[in-house]
Amino acid sequence: MSVAPDTTGPSHGGLDNRFARDLPEMAVAWQAEPAPAPQLLVLNETLAAELGLDAAWLRSPEGLGLLLGTVVPDGATPVAQAYAGHQFGGFVPRLGDGRALLLGELAGPDGGLRDLHLKGSGRTPFARGGDGLAVVGPMLREYIVSESMHAMGIPTTRSLAVVATGREVRRETLLPGAVLARIARSHLRVGSFQYAGLHPQATGDGGLLRRLADHAIARHHPAAADADNPYLALYQAVISAQATLLAQWMLAGFVHGVMNTDNMTISGETIDYGPCAFMESFDPATVFSSIDHGGRYAYGNQPTVAAWNLARFAETLLPLIAENAEDAIEPATEALHGFGPQFDAAWTAGMRAKLGLPVDVDVTTAKALIEDILTLLQQHRLDYTSAWRILARVARGGDAGPLDRPGFDGWRERWLALNPDADAMDRVNPIYIPRNHLVEEALQAAGDGNLDPFEHLMRALAAPYDERPGLDRYAVPAPDDFGPYRTFCGT
Repeated sequence: MSVAPDTTGPSHGGLDNRFARDLPEMAVAWQAEPAPAPQLLVLNETLAAELGLDAAWLRSPEGLGLLLGTVVPDGATPVAQAYAGHQFGGFVPRLGDGRALLLGELAGPDGGLRDLHLKGSGRTPFARGGDGLAVVGPMLREYIVSESMHAMGIPTTRSLAVVATGREVRRETLLPGAVLARIARSHLRVGSFQYAGLHPQATGDGGLLRRLADHAIARHHPAAADADNPYLALYQAVISAQATLLAQWMLAGFVHGVMNTDNMTISGETIDYGPCAFMESFDPATVFSSIDHGGRYAYGNQPTVAAWNLARFAETLLPLIAENAEDAIEPATEALHGFGPQFDAAWTAGMRAKLGLPVDVDVTTAKALIEDILTLLQQHRLDYTSAWRILARVARGGDAGPLDRPGFDGWRERWLALNPDADAMDRVNPIYIPRNHLVEEALQAAGDGNLDPFEHLMRALAAPYDERPGLDRYAVPAPDDFGPYRTFCGT
């Protein structure tokens, strides 16, 4: 049974309800569960200012009510969103926000809309037997990783705040509960289209699938509206956005962990920082998710999985691309075939930048250097992130340190002959990433009520390309005794 949201709160939020208004078949009005003893753990004041939200007000009892979803502005309509999805290749026709609420949309700094979305606010009709809650550790983890991705310039959902609820949540043990307030250009996913495509009135002029596609075009890819075939243009735009996004996060050594179709956004932002992590020793087979037993979402498999997800997206759009769906297969397939070359171009350009190669270095030479350095990193199990900063030091005439391994001298000679730009390398190669042992250190301390390690880590990650004194421990890989690393979804 739907529960009408409380609308007695202040008007500071300025929330629109465009998604719920345009697509009521995909929105269930709902309200967050009460929080017995709310406590603000972290507030992203910079992001709040960008959204026109007063940080001081957000720290007040009414502001915390907004961040928890227990107090919402007049006229706002908190909803749980419906979507479907392929999870590890198996299709689930009804997923949805089982523990999340879309409070509404805010105006972003560019004039576009931003979702204010809560994670861990309680069970919804989509909870599928779960408790709908979240705990402090995973919510702070999402805050750390999403804000680090943003600082590196990778398109991502953002974290506005984490609020402890004062409620204990049962996982393997009793853990302190929390709610994450997340900001996104939207939460439209490939899975949203898969859900709409199954609706009894999916197609036709007023059908849900067409309205969803029009909503996505208006919100994210407005140029598609002027194309001869707007829905094919939408598909092409999402392909391009995802090719660029994937290259950017792989260049940073990121492994998503749950690249299901319900975690691929139409906007081209990274979403869902559950079982994810940054690779240390370079190995394309790297997997961090505790449930990815077959390595489906391993680091090196991510381009293949992205293309597979985009093929599922194409299947939903066929009735819109052409009146006869069979006539849509050829143009959709042709568009999908563009993903590989677009990803390869973005990846190669990014790798050229990481190596500081001048623009006049030909593609064949560049690709050979890229492949050979990655082979050396893998053979010797060298740290991926620090390797690029060491190379910049080598380009300045410094020593190679841990890179001085068999095979490196010949590669270095070929590379230095091209006059790499060390300063340009430092502008694109982060020195500070969310090192797995440091993330765990911060989360464990936070669980004991000590947020100092979290705050120190966030200060380092806020300027990932700028080497600063006193931050040496944030720039080195985990100690040998840290052991194999596994991450969990938190539900």
